Amino acid sequence: MILEDIKKFFLESKKEPKQEKKKTKIDKSLKKTIEFFQKEFDEGADLIIRQMKISCSDAAIISVDGMIDKDITNDIMKSIVNFEYKSSNSKDLYDEIKDKISAFPDQSEVFTYEDALNMALIGCALLVIDGQDSIIVFGVQGFAMRAISEPTSEKSQRGSREGFNEVLKSNMTLIRRRIANPKLKFEMMQLGSTTRTFVSICYMNDRVEPEILNEVRKRLQNCDIKSVSTSGCISPYLEEEGDLSLFSSVGLSERPDSVCGKIVEGRIAVLVDGSPTVLIVPYLFVEYFHNIDDYAMKPYFATLNRFFKFLAFFISVLLPGFYVGFSTFNPELIPSELLNKISLANGSTPFSIMAETLLIHFIYEIMRESGLRLPQNLGHAVSIVGGLVVGDAAVNAGLIGAPTIMVVALTAISTFVIPNLYEPISLLRILFIIAGGTLGIWGIMTLFSVVLLNLCSKSNFGVPFTAPISPFGLFGMRDSILRTSWKTLSKNRNRVQKMPGSNY
Repeated sequence: MILEDIKKFFLESKKEPKQEKKKTKIDKSLKKTIEFFQKEFDEGADLIIRQMKISCSDAAIISVDGMIDKDITNDIMKSIVNFEYKSSNSKDLYDEIKDKISAFPDQSEVFTYEDALNMALIGCALLVIDGQDSIIVFGVQGFAMRAISEPTSEKSQRGSREGFNEVLKSNMTLIRRRIANPKLKFEMMQLGSTTRTFVSICYMNDRVEPEILNEVRKRLQNCDIKSVSTSGCISPYLEEEGDLSLFSSVGLSERPDSVCGKIVEGRIAVLVDGSPTVLIVPYLFVEYFHNIDDYAMKPYFATLNRFFKFLAFFISVLLPGFYVGFSTFNPELIPSELLNKISLANGSTPFSIMAETLLIHFIYEIMRESGLRLPQNLGHAVSIVGGLVVGDAAVNAGLIGAPTIMVVALTAISTFVIPNLYEPISLLRILFIIAGGTLGIWGIMTLFSVVLLNLCSKSNFGVPFTAPISPFGLFGMRDSILRTSWKTLSKNRNRVQKMPGSNY
């Protein structure tokens, strides 16, 4: 039960380095309990306190408006109020309600005011009975949520059409439904001193590496942050300390089938309440070029697609830099006919080739950002206006050369092939343009060597970021750049998968 996991988080002692405040036990007086909630909410309009008489005792149902399912709550209240009790005191009445009447699946008890407040804030209904120093909690969450739909950032032709939404309980159910195995574990914790956001660590107990799991717990528990509004807030805390790489070793996904595939391989998924994006650790560089459709296609076609994705990555990063470097320092390396056309096009423009390329990239980024943030109907208008201005007016006015626009357009299209790498690609592209425009081919190769060394030296949780290519692992090459058949991938599935081991 989700409520049981949350209750366990609040009640069990954790091995946390932070010193927590001492919790206040619940007073037996109903009046004092009501006063505590009224003080904490400061007479807030969303606090609902429904006082009633149950047999011989005064009682109250406490909840937060908009967070509970009112129909279920009303049914529970009716069953409690209309029952014919045999108890003569509040203690027996409390036990009778808890054990016999309110046989609710998601039900527990709390014994401190802090735990009771947290339960109310996550959408539980609290039954308080005068004369008792504990409260019965009902998991009746019923707040509005977005329907489960296909994620827009990870489209699939043959895969599932389901995607995560913003509700943690719903996302945990999507994973549990696909992995019907008792070895699948969820661990709850609360992050953010102000927002108190619930975070769930998901893994398979018989496949995960204990050292990596303990390290993930430690990093999250040491996460000193006030507000956790999205999964991106805790992603930096899962990176290696002092990591200066542009590439992230924490994977992101909005697809339950992709996340379940990683969990089965021994990875750890981190779910954040309020975010549809799930974090995956550890994550490898080659996995940025993988897609869920790869496993529904024939192996030869999936392998061909991956080759195209790697080619698109190198084009999007290196092509503008090589174009600027060759045109500026090494024109003899360009075929004569192509060089003549480039010279004619750029000879009438007032800017250098490097300035032209940087200018078009700057305009492209502005167009992309405006089209992304504007409503969908206006987004199409931005693309049309941008195409007319950059594609026609700028060339006819002699401000920008046509070959430069072609290079930037091909680069932009290649970037869309691997959208998860858009951020590092955008910055690296500008750096390679500057390196090619100032130092030529030597600057490009020097910067490329620095990036390659940075990738090969990067690791997270002891797993090399560039595995299984470097260090090379023949077993892991079955599903990296190549994608072998399912008959090959299914072999040796019963062997222990160690990280960094033969599976990576």
